Amino acid sequence: MGVLNSQPNGWIPVSSDFIKSEEVAAMPTKVSPLDPAPGVTPPTIQVTPPITALQEMGEGPREDREEKKRKKKEEKKEKKERKEKKEREKQEKKERKEKRQKEKEEKEKEKEKEKEKEKEKEKEKEKEVPKEITVIDPAGNSYYHWLFVITMPVMYNWTLIIARACFEELQTDYIMLWIFLDYTSDLLYIADMVFRTRTGYLEQGLLVKDELKLRERYVKSFQFKLDLFTMVPTDIFYAYFGINYPEIRLNKLLRFNRMLEFFQRTETRTNYPNLLRISNLVMYIVIIIHWNACLYYSFSKAIGFGSDRFVYPDPVNPEFGRLVRKYAYSMYWSTLTLTTIGETPPPVENSEYFFVVTDFLVGVLIFATIVGNVGSMITNMNAARADFQARIDAIKQYMSFRKVTKDLEKRVIKWFDYLWTNKKAVDEREVLKFLPDKLRAEIAINVHLDTLKKVRIFADCEAGLLVELVLKLQPQVYSPGDYICKKGDIGREMYIIKEGKLAVVADDGIKQFVVLSDGSYFGEISILAIKGSKAGNRRTANIRSIGYSDLFCLSKDDLMEALTEYPDAKAMLEEKGRQILMKDGLLDLEVAAQGPDPKEMEDKVDRMTSNLDILQTRYAKLLAEHEAGQSKLKHRVTRLEKKMVPPTLPVELAEATPPPPPS
Repeated sequence: MGVLNSQPNGWIPVSSDFIKSEEVAAMPTKVSPLDPAPGVTPPTIQVTPPITALQEMGEGPREDREEKKRKKKEEKKEKKERKEKKEREKQEKKERKEKRQKEKEEKEKEKEKEKEKEKEKEKEKEKEVPKEITVIDPAGNSYYHWLFVITMPVMYNWTLIIARACFEELQTDYIMLWIFLDYTSDLLYIADMVFRTRTGYLEQGLLVKDELKLRERYVKSFQFKLDLFTMVPTDIFYAYFGINYPEIRLNKLLRFNRMLEFFQRTETRTNYPNLLRISNLVMYIVIIIHWNACLYYSFSKAIGFGSDRFVYPDPVNPEFGRLVRKYAYSMYWSTLTLTTIGETPPPVENSEYFFVVTDFLVGVLIFATIVGNVGSMITNMNAARADFQARIDAIKQYMSFRKVTKDLEKRVIKWFDYLWTNKKAVDEREVLKFLPDKLRAEIAINVHLDTLKKVRIFADCEAGLLVELVLKLQPQVYSPGDYICKKGDIGREMYIIKEGKLAVVADDGIKQFVVLSDGSYFGEISILAIKGSKAGNRRTANIRSIGYSDLFCLSKDDLMEALTEYPDAKAMLEEKGRQILMKDGLLDLEVAAQGPDPKEMEDKVDRMTSNLDILQTRYAKLLAEHEAGQSKLKHRVTRLEKKMVPPTLPVELAEATPPPPPS
């Protein structure tokens, strides 16, 4: 129950409702038994103010409610803002995630693009890198064998096209054979063009294997134009002229350079080059005579067979109607005319005179050249024999002049005969002097190294020293009964037996102690000059040749010259020599234990002094030549300066030039 109270607006709050005061006054009143009687003063009732009552009831004023509402609104607003913020954050996260995803995809795309670019670059590099193919080495066997194959159709065209064109029976009787051979040669010509595009060449010493370079080089060459012209299909003219005109294939003759190249390479490969040159010249002569014979028969046909004595007789005559007789007669006439060694029927017509004159001119020019080459080749073939014979003749004249005994003269001549018969008259150094040092050393190693390794003291030497020694080995040939060395001789060389037999004999030269054969050696200790050797550098035995013997000789000077660059090898060789002498009891240990010999030191000092004097003399000579040259140069310059005339100045410049001041 609320507390009644008057309000400004006439409302009275009762409980939680508001009732107007007029309504309260009009309401019927009920008298409670507890109410006081009329006239009696009611007791005083204390009325609590509404605000206080509301406060007591826990309800604030409107401002508080509004404040609460405002706070609620703010809270809602904050919640909404927080919610929106969360949504924005989620959206931002989503956007960032999508952005990262896009960036990742873009990066992947970029990587893929980069990979594609790299692949394209690799492809371009592969294109740029020269493509190596199977290349034929022009110095190899396959190239040489192909030259032989392509020479066959060239020879076929050069010999049979002209013959088929001039002798009709030859063309008509074997037409199917010629068609087969013609087109087979054409196929080989095409294969040769392909072969040329695969033939390498040297560039800076290396074989080029780039397909483009090989093709470009061949296409730009003059040979390609010739090859292309030989492949022009002139056979289409058969449709117009007929099948019996093989001369339309004359363009096939332009491949003759392949035949010449084959002959040149064969000449470098064969061991008989002079014989091959003569064979080639004979072949050229036969081809020239063959062509001239064919032209003679064709010329006779144009004038008329049997019209006079000069032309070929009438083929109506059975004796001259056969193909073999036609060709043989024409070859006979051509040979007589070109070689000018026989009589032929004189010409009658003017055209016949011109034909014969042309033949004579061709014969003189060509055969003079060919015969001259044949003569020079025959001379070259006998050049070695002529030089060798000249040496023998000179020695014979010397022995005759000095009145040498006949027995010794016979031995000398037999020795020369042995050299020539066994092909040992060639001076190896003279033959090999044109080769570079490296190739000369390889040849010497191939020929002599195994022989040198058989010597005990050289068995464990460095390879470089052995190469040096191999180049210094000198071949020598001894006749039966010749002494290679005698007991007591000064040993300046060591010997290695290449071929033959030597005997160690007594002083009487008859009794033999031992026989040395191929691969044996002697004299190696004497050239080392080992200190303490009881024999010194003297020979300790007599060694004599039983038959003809081939030896290799190594001199002491050559050995010491080679050992200057190999001091360790020199010490090792001397130690091996001492061991051999000790084993044979030929080494004086006391002398060997002593220091260096003063005499040897003096000799070395003397040699050094003499070498120094020689160097000083040469230096003084060079200095004098230099000063003389400078003096001559100064004199020449002075003379040139005196001869030079000062240039004249123009008139205006001469007038403008002030005169020199008076002295």
